[in-house]
Amino acid sequence: MESVPERRPIIRGQHVYLRAPERSDIPTFVAWFNDAEVLRNLAMRAPMSEASEERWFDEMLPNEGKTAIHLVICLTADDRAIGTIGLHDLDLVNGTAEFGIAIGETAEWGKGYGTDATRAICDFGFGELRLERIGLMVYADNERGRRTYEKAGFSHEATLRRAHFARGEHHDVHVMGILRDEWLARRGRRSWEAAG
Repeated sequence: MESVPERRPIIRGQHVYLRAPERSDIPTFVAWFNDAEVLRNLAMRAPMSEASEERWFDEMLPNEGKTAIHLVICLTADDRAIGTIGLHDLDLVNGTAEFGIAIGETAEWGKGYGTDATRAICDFGFGELRLERIGLMVYADNERGRRTYEKAGFSHEATLRRAHFARGEHHDVHVMGILRDEWLARRGRRSWEAAG
């Protein structure tokens, strides 16, 4: 019996790898983003239909790699998809991008997968796309998210006071970012060095 060569994902962390989304992922995305607990810290507000996600998928494809990069977070242990991650407002002239992540499988929260995936996409952004800065916005009451970003090397840059309205009141939004020099100074293996 011939052995199958070991697969080595292109963008990977220690426990997760990032792959391109497929049309077959759409029902999973819809299930994740119709969960109020998942939606709480995202910029989305209304329920999502499969039809609207199909439309998003079709509109996303022609711009993939030009203005944004959308990826699915999968566990290396069993290939199971647990969330989405991406670089948006991609500006390859100025070397900047905005970052977003959602772990849709709430049973996988608090296990370090978000930090692992964030480090992997930063390695991709700085190590492959030659970015100078990756930024993000996090709601003030999203303490778990802020800790994840700090562990991955992001620093607080500013606070947009009362910039987000949700659940009947305004909330502060924190701007965070990581620069190429800060990424270079971070110790540890890069995603391309991680065990496959």
